[in-house]
Amino acid sequence: MTNSAETDGTPTEESNAGASVARRSEKVPVRMLSDRILVSTDKGPGERRTNSGILIPATAQLAKRLAWAEVRAVGPNVRAVEEGDHVLYNPEETYEVEVRGDTFVILRERDLHAVAAERLEEGHTGLYL
Repeated sequence: MTNSAETDGTPTEESNAGASVARRSEKVPVRMLSDRILVSTDKGPGERRTNSGILIPATAQLAKRLAWAEVRAVGPNVRAVEEGDHVLYNPEETYEVEVRGDTFVILRERDLHAVAAERLEEGHTGLYL
């Protein structure tokens, strides 16, 4: 025996619950606020290999090491960085967030040490005066 609500096309309570779950799993746009920058890291904190082929294990800690990352999104108050740029930052002073299975890092513009991009003019210091 079938339920009359199912045969006439009227949604049931069960299908409404399924629809709300489906809406939560859909992609939702995210906008960075203020001077925040969302970056994806190039590599994890694991082993590294030098240009000459020497393997440096993850346990080797010689000094504090800065890391490069690619900018994925910027807030409206960010002045010197655009999406697609590579930035130098301290990985020990970051916040990580997972979005759809990918891990990103959230930074403030003032926490960046350098910007690498083809659009930068030669001789541009990048300093705030």
